Amino acid sequence: MESSQRIARRFAECKSAGRPALVAYLTAGDPSPERTPGLVLALERGGADILELGVPFSDPIADGPVIQEASDRALKAGTSVAKVLEIARAIRQRSEIPLVLFSYLNPLLSYGFSQLASDARESGIDGVLLTDVSVEEAGEPVSQLRAHGLDTIFLAAPTSTERRLKLVAEYSSGFVYVVSRTGVTGERSSLAANVEPLCTRLRALTDKPLAVGFGVSKREHVQALGEYADGAVVGSAIMRIVDGHPDAEIEARLEAFLADLTGGQP
Repeated sequence: MESSQRIARRFAECKSAGRPALVAYLTAGDPSPERTPGLVLALERGGADILELGVPFSDPIADGPVIQEASDRALKAGTSVAKVLEIARAIRQRSEIPLVLFSYLNPLLSYGFSQLASDARESGIDGVLLTDVSVEEAGEPVSQLRAHGLDTIFLAAPTSTERRLKLVAEYSSGFVYVVSRTGVTGERSSLAANVEPLCTRLRALTDKPLAVGFGVSKREHVQALGEYADGAVVGSAIMRIVDGHPDAEIEARLEAFLADLTGGQP
């Protein structure tokens, strides 16, 4: 299958099933690079439709304490961009789950975008989510990544201007990542009130799938998002499980947590 088809096909399958896609975030390399492929497979067994593979970074300004600490542990375990691509290759040998490389700009600049695009495609990556790239200056990275068949995914926030939303819609492929609230990532008791109006604004600009993240951590959140979005992104709640349980239990707990989020839907 062409790399860039996996994400689109999965969203289409979920839409046909009448449910939002569940996008699971995992910091690559936590607790170790060797364990990450097994954790991904556990998330897939639990019901994850798409997997965001987070590149650990020393200054993750958009992330709350759970993912910040996961990045720190992953870096101490020796996780680099090259190691994350190696992890992706190991996952791809056992799974066809769509894989999104989730990264801040600096690690990818250090690796080199042209080389990254080629190596990511070869590793089985389907898309790249650039968390802190100014969409006004995204033309060159987008052209290099798309030339290798990779989707490019950008963030739309409640504070985004109409002009910025138009650029996000234009430069995103695969899906648009809708930030549900200002601030950093982390679990919340309820969804932000302004996320549905933001999705409505984006619907007027694009027919690409919309996946909502930041604060999504419960089954009722996923169900509520299914009324007006195409996907729900869960990250901090997953990484809290990775951090909080003995090694032997992580896979089983991740699988059970994802199954609860999806309500056992196919």
